[in-house]
Amino acid sequence: MNENAFTKPGAYLLSGNEAVVEGAIMAGCRFYAGYPITPSTGVVEGMSRRMVDAGGTYLQMEDEMGSMSALMGASWGGAKTMTATSGLGFSLMQEHIGFAVIAETPLVIVDVMRCGPASGVVAEPMQGDVMQANWGHNGSVGVIALAPSSVQECFDLTIESFNLAEKYRTPVILLSDARLANLREKVSIPPIDEVETTDRKVAKKGEKKFFLAADGVAPMPLLGDGHRVIVACSSHDEQGNIRMNAQNHKMLVERLNDKLALVARESTKIETGFMDDAEVAVLSYGISARGVEAAVKRARDEGLKVGYVRLISIWPFNEAEVKRALGSAKDVIVVELNKGQIFNEVRRTLGGEKQTHLVWDIGQLIPPDVIYDKIKDVTQ
Repeated sequence: MNENAFTKPGAYLLSGNEAVVEGAIMAGCRFYAGYPITPSTGVVEGMSRRMVDAGGTYLQMEDEMGSMSALMGASWGGAKTMTATSGLGFSLMQEHIGFAVIAETPLVIVDVMRCGPASGVVAEPMQGDVMQANWGHNGSVGVIALAPSSVQECFDLTIESFNLAEKYRTPVILLSDARLANLREKVSIPPIDEVETTDRKVAKKGEKKFFLAADGVAPMPLLGDGHRVIVACSSHDEQGNIRMNAQNHKMLVERLNDKLALVARESTKIETGFMDDAEVAVLSYGISARGVEAAVKRARDEGLKVGYVRLISIWPFNEAEVKRALGSAKDVIVVELNKGQIFNEVRRTLGGEKQTHLVWDIGQLIPPDVIYDKIKDVTQ
């Protein structure tokens, strides 16, 4: 690795895609496999240049399925791995995301969400992949997903995504979007020795339980280290041996969900503002949150008791923490760029305890004035 591997500390004007690249390099990503697709192509281009300086490997793949296969192979070889995609490409990855889930393979996927279904509108934002991120693959086990709302967070949460993937041995999805990917903002990059990174727990000589541990995360045997283990998408026991029966698979699914429950308890990130006396809470995430804070501040300047809740951790959806964040608010307004994917999760979680309202749009950001008007309607 040469002296140009890491960007010098300081303030930079970066796009969201560029910030993801910087974060990945800082986090220790040394293998990238991807296929260009708008609006995530900036990540592909950036990683193709930076991996050379970082002493890593960049692979231009034939499609998104090949990209995921390459990531899993490199991860089992010991590398921190990442890819980026959008729209249809994310759909193509779902089979292999399921493979990574059941094989407990740490890797990071950056999904730069755009308008769908299908090709939709390639350059405009939509938060339409939220449910797909968790439930796009088959089975009943989800993933970890984070949602940045600023270019700085594209940098910070990329690092966090790698740390979570390595700590919990699971795929992590960073849910960016078409607007954030190309937005330029100030990003503060710290010295590399101030960046906290997590290394995976690697199996030692003589260990055999590669998929079961008392703390929920088993050590990972690396290919070539002399361990006997089958890496397969089939149901398996704690040593990796194929065990295709209902009883074993039920234990496997329960264990994987227990690990996600551990993630929720230890690593949920939620930001709140003005919630101490709020009678109305405005909940949002990602790019949609950018208009919420301005609308809430305007409403509070007029004496309205309103606060905001921003979900940074989307999956696993921590119902207890969401309830706690919403506090004693009687009404909850959910703001998102889809027809209510997180709104329905919030409504299900609250179970009728609070009144829920949805503000949504597709293909364009929701202005603070629209959110403010909804706050006024709810408080009257």
